[in-house]
Amino acid sequence: MRLLAIDIGASGGRAVLGEFRDEKLVVSELRRFPNGTVDIHGRKYWDILRLFEEVKECLKAAGEVGSLGIDTWGVDYGYIGRSGELLGIPFAYRDSRTEKSVPRVHEKISREELYKLTGIQFLQFNTIYQVADDLVNRPWLVEKADRLLMISDLMGFLLTGERLSEYTIAGTTGLLDIRTREWSDEILEKIGFPGDKLGKPVHPGVEMANLTDRIVAETGCRAKFVWVAGHDTASAVAAVPMEGAAAENAAYISSGTWSLVGTELRDPIVSSAAREANFTNEGGVGGTIRFLSNVTGLWLIEELRRMWASEGKEVDFETILAEAEKAPRFKSIVNPDHPSFVTPDDMRVAIREFCRATGQTVPKGIGPLSRCVFESLACAYRRKIRQLEEITGSEIDRIHVVGGGSRNRLLCRMTADACGVKVTAGPAEATALGNLLVQALRNGLINSIDRGRGVVRTSFPLDEYTPRESELWQPVAERFEELVMSGVGARAEKLIDKQK
Repeated sequence: MRLLAIDIGASGGRAVLGEFRDEKLVVSELRRFPNGTVDIHGRKYWDILRLFEEVKECLKAAGEVGSLGIDTWGVDYGYIGRSGELLGIPFAYRDSRTEKSVPRVHEKISREELYKLTGIQFLQFNTIYQVADDLVNRPWLVEKADRLLMISDLMGFLLTGERLSEYTIAGTTGLLDIRTREWSDEILEKIGFPGDKLGKPVHPGVEMANLTDRIVAETGCRAKFVWVAGHDTASAVAAVPMEGAAAENAAYISSGTWSLVGTELRDPIVSSAAREANFTNEGGVGGTIRFLSNVTGLWLIEELRRMWASEGKEVDFETILAEAEKAPRFKSIVNPDHPSFVTPDDMRVAIREFCRATGQTVPKGIGPLSRCVFESLACAYRRKIRQLEEITGSEIDRIHVVGGGSRNRLLCRMTADACGVKVTAGPAEATALGNLLVQALRNGLINSIDRGRGVVRTSFPLDEYTPRESELWQPVAERFEELVMSGVGARAEKLIDKQK
């Protein structure tokens, strides 16, 4: 049976075909398409209708497949009316609309209370703050809506007409009770959002539906739609090639625009230490908890590339790696999660001004700027791994790097050295693979995710990195910790503002 996984991220989507042959999973990429926010009068939205057209093109190109599943980024959503009409254009999480709604929410429910109920890390763009903005600034939208659907569920609705809410992506909202794994009546009541707008969460691989007659006629595809792990990180973690009991001492880094650093647990941890370290408890496949924390990842490199391209200099990743390899080490580091790197006009200026404000060498050129980013990310990973060990009480003896960043040889080597732990890199397309594995479970092709992970280990090449120069990273890590804890980067924001 051929399976189709459609993985849509904030910067692009891809369709991957998968088939089990001789105990191995054979995959081929069918097509790719771009994604990005659309600015309208200073507000940021997703072009959801174009994305839907791209999905239909994937179905047309797929040929005969038994099932398909869609995963997307979390947090964002759209509203569906009672007659099935799309109400409004979904906002993008990078829009600034939640700046006022965050304090408004916490007047009604404290951060500490919210964390105990949801286990979700504080991020200004969490769904709870977005719907709080809707309640104040577009109450008519909430009133007219029959259902709020996260982006992956919205795609499922457009293809099948079914209004289902998938558990793993529901877990990114800040509205789900982490213990009952249902929507929290307490939270909904306090913020004033009507619970009847939210469907009962369904677990990945449980629900399957036919495509609508209209979609079948338009695309020629008769595949069953499976509600896989709708959150792309949950899909990626499902394919991390951890092995049996060893998984208890393994961490993962899902490395892309964002880096998600975490481990897999059976029960949530909602201690004050976990909250203060900003770790999140999100639903995973098979009833697991993804205990992780966000680090701003290769977004910094993507933005550097965008600025170089704006000047007519197209720089590919191999060139970036080669130039970074040649650049002097440990000259400058930044805190990638500093606010000045969220949406700067020019990432080069943002990095330079942060370094200038913190008394460091100011990096110039492709190599020094890129090396600065990679070394900073390795330090950020080390810090999160140390926090993970302290909070869980487990000693991490292996880190699995999956996603696009697993191809970054330099960053993987730096991560092994900085963390002092063996790194296994790959597979790069973990998100699509996890999507396929859940479909395989639903279709009876495998009997467990552990079995699926075994298939991943034997089907795809994995690279190993052993720590070699960990002692050299100790003073750099200490300097990084000082940067994060002291808040000295605040001056950088002022300097950058003057540049605009």
